Amino acid sequence: MTFKEKIQAGKFLLTSEVGPDKGIHTDRLLQGAELIRNKVDAINVTDLQSSVMRLGSLTVSFLLKQKGFEPICQLTCRDRNRLALQSDLLSAAALGIQNILIATGDHPSLGDHPQAKPVFDLDSIQLLQVARKLETGFDMQGHKLEGQPPKFCLGAVVNPGSDPLAPQIMKMDKKIAAGTEFFQTQAVFDLKTFENFISKTKHVKVPIMAGIVLLKSAGMARYMNKHVAGICVPENLIQEIQESKDKVVTSIEIASRLIKQLKPMCRGIHIMSIGWDKIVPQVLEASGL
Repeated sequence: MTFKEKIQAGKFLLTSEVGPDKGIHTDRLLQGAELIRNKVDAINVTDLQSSVMRLGSLTVSFLLKQKGFEPICQLTCRDRNRLALQSDLLSAAALGIQNILIATGDHPSLGDHPQAKPVFDLDSIQLLQVARKLETGFDMQGHKLEGQPPKFCLGAVVNPGSDPLAPQIMKMDKKIAAGTEFFQTQAVFDLKTFENFISKTKHVKVPIMAGIVLLKSAGMARYMNKHVAGICVPENLIQEIQESKDKVVTSIEIASRLIKQLKPMCRGIHIMSIGWDKIVPQVLEASGL
């Protein structure tokens, strides 16, 4: 079954993530993907994650596709105007890549080229609408496409820790109306926050996949608390990783515990390894997935 078919069948979804390197070599990335072959339903490929210049998500998605994986190609609005965004959507479809996760993207000032000019010609809702229009055989301006139109499985992101939460849910509803078929959330560490989010999105019929970030250190946790909107790593988790003699083992324990607690509340889990691809299989095993 394809990822889209699994969504339609109501299956519990499981995805992981790979981040392209800052260079042309893909051995490490492909080796990381091999570790989770047949263990996840699809693999996300980040699009210049954290506004850092890297190898492109479309190229890596195609390489994964060639190796027999099902990629989810992330596409952000930050770096491209509407011409390039539509072209990349068509390019993905031409390469047999159906799954597209659409996001706004971090501002370039946060990355390694802070002087870069942001584009943001379209926002994520508009880009979702554009992708659906391409499926009808027309571009954004109403010009007819040649040949068979593309078909997509469109995903979007949501931040359950957003404060206030109401605008985030309103935007979520707009994304659903624009054609979103699944959501992946920002990293979840606080169960009460996620439970509150789920209680306020009971009307949502689209699968919500809870995001799990592998916690590497207390410093990483405090950095996210300070700089990443909507993330709150509770102090007890910070102390747990800080006092640990083996950070890898503790990170696996924290992630698997969170997954077990979150699973009854959502339709899927999305694991963001942040370079720790090698321990994702251990997280899956420890969490019973």
